[in-house]
Amino acid sequence: MAFENLTARLAETFRRLRGKGRLTEADVDAALREVRVALLEADVNFRVAKEFIARVRERAVGRDILESLTPAQQVIKVVYEELAALLGGAQAKLGQAGRGPTVIMLCGLQGSGKTTTAGKLALHLKKQGRRPLLVACDVYRPAAVQQLQVVGEAAGVPVFSRGTVEPVGIAWAAVEHARQHGHDLVLLDTAGRLHIDAELMEELRRMKEAVHPHEILLVVDAMTGQDAVAVAERFNADLGVDGVILTKFDGDARGGAALSLRAVTGKPIKFVGTGEKLEGLEPFHPDRAASRILGMGDVLTLIEKAEEAFDAKQAQKMQEKLQEARFDLEDFLAQMQQMRKMGPLNEVLRMLPGAAGRGLAGLQVDERQLKRVEAIIQSMTSDERRNPQIIDGSRRRRIAAGSGTQIQDVNRLLKQFEATRQLLRQFGFGEKKTRHGRRLPFFR
Repeated sequence: MAFENLTARLAETFRRLRGKGRLTEADVDAALREVRVALLEADVNFRVAKEFIARVRERAVGRDILESLTPAQQVIKVVYEELAALLGGAQAKLGQAGRGPTVIMLCGLQGSGKTTTAGKLALHLKKQGRRPLLVACDVYRPAAVQQLQVVGEAAGVPVFSRGTVEPVGIAWAAVEHARQHGHDLVLLDTAGRLHIDAELMEELRRMKEAVHPHEILLVVDAMTGQDAVAVAERFNADLGVDGVILTKFDGDARGGAALSLRAVTGKPIKFVGTGEKLEGLEPFHPDRAASRILGMGDVLTLIEKAEEAFDAKQAQKMQEKLQEARFDLEDFLAQMQQMRKMGPLNEVLRMLPGAAGRGLAGLQVDERQLKRVEAIIQSMTSDERRNPQIIDGSRRRRIAAGSGTQIQDVNRLLKQFEATRQLLRQFGFGEKKTRHGRRLPFFR
């Protein structure tokens, strides 16, 4: 995940800072030297890192902070605020058309994930009640149109294409089609190149003049670090972009692109791609990103993911089953599948406050193990899922064979499930009160 190494370095630096009762300017300077090194190792532009440290130092060595009761926490607060400002301050939202469809033009180099991102953005906006239309303007890359059609079908969004017609004409015709067919959003998937050239930029400028997009979003690969910043500078100078979408943000990116883009180009990051699934696109919140960098977690994003993944009716039903002690392996499987809808579990854990300090920031959850658990439960009969106590040796052998696992895997799952039920008992679930107020266990 982006920022992972930076988060670990900063957590160690601030741990030592908090170990001091009072701070001097020398203490702050020593800590900021380590912060500067951490930023440079994260591939942050060296000028950006230098200016960032200068701003933090100016605020952190003031008398009010050094003489406060919690000077280390005050310094960390300054670093957080400056990080949030460096990342853009407030969330940058998409522009909207006053009348007619909103036109968004996606541009970028080949390999940045532009076509997939177009589908992700279409699905994201569709969930908000919009009626998007994807437009295949890349007529040069082999199978680009077919790729967008596959992505559009998966997202449940129609795709407008005209074969190998000139791309500017396709864009203009698509906007007219959207007006006539009730689409309030047009997403133009433009052609890319392996490198920036005059021909590419000229075509994009002509398309911009033809359809007057309300948003020009540049799609760049977060894994390319400072190269992404250089690409953003060039596109902005030649075309004028309104914002950036960083793809592969969940990969092994050091975070330098995200921390440098706004300062170098003046353009905000509007979305980040997290994962290969179409649901893997998130609005970028600078304050939440700064919180995660400092190991403070990201509770708001965690809540939003939970609200999106968990169905209210199903949650109510689950609560009733817990209160009535009817929690079984079918419920266990359903809860696990809903948790996985929130994204990779190691990323979910990193959103918890203090994850870095608890050793969770670098935790890697084996998704293959979760799939094995699903396979084991799905190999059980309905009666076995509802009454796991009936699963004897012969049934365990059958379940293991049916799920392609070992008997030890089945035994491990049943022990984990029993541990979950024990935990529920500790929290008072699975019990009922008698007339005298005494609690009787339901789980046997």
